[in-house]
Order: sequence, then C-alpha cells, then structure tokens
Amino acid sequence: MTLSRSALITGASRGIGASIADVLAARGYHLTVSARTQSDVDRVAARLEDSYGISAHGVAADLSQPSELDQLVAAHAARFPRMDALVLNAGMGSLGSIEKLDSERVQQIFQVNFGSAVQLFQASLPYLRAAADLSPGSGARVIALASILGVYPQPKLGAYAASKAALRSLVESINLEHSESGIGATAVCPAYVATDMTAWLKDTVHPEAMIRPDDIAHLVGALVALSPRAVVNEIVVSRAGTDGRIA
Repeated sequence: MTLSRSALITGASRGIGASIADVLAARGYHLTVSARTQSDVDRVAARLEDSYGISAHGVAADLSQPSELDQLVAAHAARFPRMDALVLNAGMGSLGSIEKLDSERVQQIFQVNFGSAVQLFQASLPYLRAAADLSPGSGARVIALASILGVYPQPKLGAYAASKAALRSLVESINLEHSESGIGATAVCPAYVATDMTAWLKDTVHPEAMIRPDDIAHLVGALVALSPRAVVNEIVVSRAGTDGRIA
C-alpha cells in the first residue's frame, strides 16, 4: 500500500467532487471520500470500488466543525500512509447584499470555504510530504475548488466571493512555502457549474449553458499528472459566450 497513490476529496458525494473521484479512481488512486452524510459517502465509495477496483473509504465530516477535520485526515491516514492529492471541494454560499449579511452566516461561510481548508492542509501536510518524498517525480498536489467569483465578484454574493478570494490567496502561500519540497497547489476557479448548488439559477442561466462537472474533474486529472516542477497557482474557467468575468 505504501507505493499506491491516494487522495482525500471533500464534498465527494455529488457534483464536482463525485466527478473528481471518478477521474482519480480511473487513474488508480485509492480514495477517502467525504461529505456530511455517511450513507452518501458509503454509496460513492462502494460504486468507486466496483467500477475501478481501487480501495475507497467514506468518511462523514461537517466542515463547519473543526473537531471533525482532524478526524477526517486521521481516518485517511489509518488506511493510507501517504496522500498524493488533497482535493478541497466542499463549500457553501449565501445570497444577499453585504449590508444584510448575518455575521454568524459569514463566519460559517468562511469556516467551511476557507478555515477548513487551512486546517485540512495542516493536518494533511505530513502525508503530503510522505507522498512527495516517496514519489519525487510526481510530488503531491493540493487542489482547491475556488470560484470565478473569487476573481471577479458579483452583487449579492459578497461573502462567498470573499471566502473564495481568501482560498486563492491560501493556495499561493502554499506554493511559496512548499512547492520547492514537491507539494504544489492550484485554485480552480470556475464560472457556474451545472450542479445542485447552482439549481437556483435555472430560470436565468440554463444548466446546458453552464460548465459540466466532468470538465472540472478532467482539469484536476491534468493537474495531478504534472511534475512538481510545474506550479499552477490558479486556473479560471469561464462559460462559453461570456467575457470571462461573468459567473
């Protein structure tokens, strides 16, 4: 098992996270898949094992609860002594003008979208280092699912946009501090992706006009295939027919 690649993916029960799990499993990664509901991640893990012949483990974790984050990484480490990829996909948003934002809601958004990323990276770092040391030709990767809104904010989504901008900055700091030792990080910043999280937009942006979840998953697959010499701080993915600044 020490020579087998493994990854931890948050928000893996559906949408982008589930698509990323498929892409990595197809590449032979053993996986820890996480979301809030145990039955959901158990279902995903069973499907991955049946479809790809890899070892997959479902761990329920609520990213708004810091005590559960170290437990999530510990659950991964109990099965896999290395972590070749940490995929920070889970997130949450809130619709409303800045003047009406509830402070507790803002704190929750920043904990889930940013604070949990810091804590998960800190807890995962020994296992990312182990992967980079064991496989110097491929290193280890941190992939953070940010948003085009963290690059080009739009009205009514200020707290979400700010949290994703913070996530982009975190990725740059990880690269400055750890890329020379073989751990690279990338913030993937897509415009609207056709998932449950964007279902509220169906009357203004049709799902067929949105980016597909597997588009993002294939980008992640390309990133983990890079050598550690290549550092990609961020990738912004816009929708066809837009000017690149519209989510």
